[in-house]
Amino acid sequence: MEVELSVWFLVILGIVSGAAAGFFGIGGGVIIVPVLLLCGVDMESAIGISIMQMIFSSSVGSMINIYHKKLDVRDGVFVGLGGLMGAAFSGIIVASLSSFALLLAFLLLSLMSFYKYVFDVKTNANPTPPITDPTKQKAVMILAGLVTGIFAVSLGVGGGLILAPILAYYLGFNSKKVVPISLFFIIFASISGSISLGSPGLIDFHSGLIVGLSSSVGVGFGIYLISKVTLSNHRYALIGIYAFSILLTLWKVFENLGLV
Repeated sequence: MEVELSVWFLVILGIVSGAAAGFFGIGGGVIIVPVLLLCGVDMESAIGISIMQMIFSSSVGSMINIYHKKLDVRDGVFVGLGGLMGAAFSGIIVASLSSFALLLAFLLLSLMSFYKYVFDVKTNANPTPPITDPTKQKAVMILAGLVTGIFAVSLGVGGGLILAPILAYYLGFNSKKVVPISLFFIIFASISGSISLGSPGLIDFHSGLIVGLSSSVGVGFGIYLISKVTLSNHRYALIGIYAFSILLTLWKVFENLGLV
């Protein structure tokens, strides 16, 4: 990371991204990556810091879910193991692709998320899932985690957009079951991704640690805020977050193209 960022800036970024993760149930990367890009940080370092942050926010969020008995740990472990394996390739992917290609992929994923929430596209559980055999279900969970770990973690995001439809269609998991599993999956995937990206020196561990620890504080605040807003306002706020992320990312795309 060529740009020197102040500790206080990283702390505030961590708290805000953690609050977003707790409040919206999304990875903090949707905020961290575009904000760091705007500050002049390169794409690879922004992804690395985002992945480190997810270790902390997902761990705190999962502990809260376990306490409230919202997480099926047995299923979560199989999805997590897939994420552990898939995210191990993230270092190779990030090192192989250009910064601009990673930027475009991040923008595409943000646009897909924005479309989903603007048009309220729901991921409904399949009432007649094609896979009911317990052994095959475990295999699907591992495979879903692997695929999500490869693509999502390589962009510094959680991956619920990829994971949820797979588990809903093939296994009939509803959103109440998928969301906690997705958060639990991130623990495994982000640890694996941090090791994978750290090996070739693509992570600023000092900055990542500051943002990650700060996000732990923000997650609790975000979860507290959920009970204070209506469902419609929650959705509008989520749309606003993705719009903010898309605008910042578009600015960097135009900057790379020499249009601004």
